[in-house]
Amino acid sequence: MDGKHRIDDATICSLGREVLDVEAEAVLGLRERIDAAFVKACRYCLDCAGRVVVTGMGKSGHIGGKIAATLASTGTPAFFVHPGEASHGDLGMITATDVVLAISNSGETPEILTILPLIKRLGVPLIAMTGKPGSTLAAAADAHLDIGVAREACPLNLAPTASTTATLAMGDALAVALLHSRGFTREDFAFSHPGGLLGRRLLLHVRDIMRTGERVPRVVPGLAVSEGLFEISRKGLGMTAVVDAEDRVLGIFTDGDLRRTLDARHDLTATPIEQVMTRNVKTVRGDMLAAEAVRLMETYAITALLVVGADGRLEGAFNVHDLLQAGVM
Repeated sequence: MDGKHRIDDATICSLGREVLDVEAEAVLGLRERIDAAFVKACRYCLDCAGRVVVTGMGKSGHIGGKIAATLASTGTPAFFVHPGEASHGDLGMITATDVVLAISNSGETPEILTILPLIKRLGVPLIAMTGKPGSTLAAAADAHLDIGVAREACPLNLAPTASTTATLAMGDALAVALLHSRGFTREDFAFSHPGGLLGRRLLLHVRDIMRTGERVPRVVPGLAVSEGLFEISRKGLGMTAVVDAEDRVLGIFTDGDLRRTLDARHDLTATPIEQVMTRNVKTVRGDMLAAEAVRLMETYAITALLVVGADGRLEGAFNVHDLLQAGVM
């Protein structure tokens, strides 16, 4: 290769767009192949009492690893087995209750064909993804998904590009069809990803992040606004609840209320806080999802919320900083 060979910027962009066009065409070409064979493959996976064992060599193996991960995270237990390792002991990871998903663009990958008789001997359903419906692997499969493409995006038509993209898309189609068939929910997905942002957003409830006890700012009616400001400063939530003798929420005093009080030229040391507090206060319950609380705060442009029980008594409070610290925002 000539290291001095250079092309202009417009040509680089043109080449990039051409690759995307070829790969988009490859993916769209799969639409007509979502047919009875696809349904059959889904049924095998849905009826599987064990796991979906995905296998493939080279680039197909890399795609297979991603497909296995997608299946596992969307409600279909799955893992990847390297076909070369399978013939040297790892085939013992496949049990009679499993389903095998074998990926090979040519359908003639030697490492997969080597273990084909052993898979058949186990009697497990074999789903194949190949670009050659007349190949050995396709013929041996109980369900064959055609992932063939007209051409690769590589200008030499050699490097797996469009074909791997098509394989990945078919794997996603399979995983999502199974997800819906199983009634897999957002909460189920979150349980599979407890350490991720989605997990935190879907699993955390208000009670998990709210401040409680002495950390919750509260004052009673009759106190001057200045006393309420001291409570706000001590607790660091930017507001204070105003509660009755039984801790029921009567209102809230925020920095917005303070600005309005100052604009009206009220005496902060003489004005009772209930006279200038916000009475129509937004509150939430502890069992509300934290993500719902975020939506409420965004809708009403507020930065803190009070948490009350069914009887209206104050149970806790939190602000946007608590949500940020918990990873919900």
